[in-house]
Amino acid sequence: MSPLRITVAGASGRMGRTLIRALAESEDLRLAFAIERSGHPQIGEDAGGLAGLPPMEVPLSDDPAAAIRASDAVLDFTAPAASVALSELAAQSRTVHVIGTTGYSENDLGRVQAAARNAVIVKSGNMSLGVNLLAALVREAAKALPNYDIEILEMHHRMKVDAPSGTALLLGEAAAQGRAVALAEHQLRGRDGNTGARPDGAIGFASLRGGTVVGDHLVTLAGPFERIELVHRAEDRMIFARGALAAARWGQGKKPGLYSMTDVLGL
Repeated sequence: MSPLRITVAGASGRMGRTLIRALAESEDLRLAFAIERSGHPQIGEDAGGLAGLPPMEVPLSDDPAAAIRASDAVLDFTAPAASVALSELAAQSRTVHVIGTTGYSENDLGRVQAAARNAVIVKSGNMSLGVNLLAALVREAAKALPNYDIEILEMHHRMKVDAPSGTALLLGEAAAQGRAVALAEHQLRGRDGNTGARPDGAIGFASLRGGTVVGDHLVTLAGPFERIELVHRAEDRMIFARGALAAARWGQGKKPGLYSMTDVLGL
């Protein structure tokens, strides 16, 4: 059986290069195309060289439509506007679209959901097995301890542009599901000045940025005279890349729809 043909979007970025390295280790997937935005200074350079590997004879391209048409899946850790455009191209060619991008607006999400009527789209704030297991634990803990205060603290590298992180929001959604409430109606983001007492039932978020931190997440459930803390620390972006590859494999032959890593991992 021939390896699945994979397009990596944002191929020159941190996650793009990590995805390329993960594909180089895989026997059943191969890098077919590496794409970047039009005008990127590295267009034409070999994707393997960009990732610190021997040449792969895959030059960096700025033609996403051609790449996606000729691919079985596209792996996308870019930016919301780029991801939305890629989802619409994936819908046209029925290509599996794996999205690790975060920071979407409601309008962006609506367009991705519309694209999922014609394509298999796997979208997650975090692709790692550990984080998705953590989300399942948070869901159960929130359900079992309905009166405990929930706070979610995340820290990422200094270049991350959105907050709270997609993973923090994923964990917040899990907590809200455990309590059978809507996160949008119970979230509390940031505190400054005289904020008053903590509202009952709030799910709080706090964000830290600095250095080269890949991703740390701490979920605290605080009750009378005790705290439960659930922690995940990402030490290498390869955990996200391998999850994305698993999603690309899983999506082959599935019915169009918007899926998550929970579906991929069967959690």
